[in-house]
Amino acid sequence: MPQTLRADALDNRERILGAARELLSAEGLNVPTRKIARRAGVGPATVYRRFPTRQDLIAAAFADQLRACRTIVDEGAAAPDPWEGLCLVIEKICELHARDRGFTEAFLSAFPAATDVVGGREYTVRAVAELARRAKAAGRLRADFVLDDLILMLMANKGIHASTGEAQVAASRRFAAYVIEAFEARPRQAPLPPAPRDSSGQGAALR
Repeated sequence: MPQTLRADALDNRERILGAARELLSAEGLNVPTRKIARRAGVGPATVYRRFPTRQDLIAAAFADQLRACRTIVDEGAAAPDPWEGLCLVIEKICELHARDRGFTEAFLSAFPAATDVVGGREYTVRAVAELARRAKAAGRLRADFVLDDLILMLMANKGIHASTGEAQVAASRRFAAYVIEAFEARPRQAPLPPAPRDSSGQGAALR
């Protein structure tokens, strides 16, 4: 931040970001700024004073997720086995996005002015491209894999909706296992993670 904010201004900023994270994650990027302001207990003018553009607000709201994304791809890149590293990235990225619908939308759309989001996406794509190159060279990743498959994976993962947050994460883990099997050059058909269950003990209501 270019200058130290007064305590009340800093408190407003944190409440705005908290409300934005909650609403953007639950409802996606089309949440009106007025609704975010109302949830934060401030006026719209206060939101615009702290975040002059909507892109500024979205980039700040998802700063933690962008850092988490970078940590995941760095961990995958550091794995001695590139295929295992790629699998780790797929599993953890799917779970991260399953927990946060708004972040997925921001990541996939990457507003032209949201340089932080664009930069985070480009870093992830470059890291996965290098992992994919190494995994192909090792004979573990199918030869016709392309980076567009990563975007298709995230788009499909974004479509998972379950009755609870935990059921949604469980469904995403199972989906990631299917994706990994589809990407592998010689699928071993490893056991899938458990199917999600809702609180009634029935299968999660996916739609």
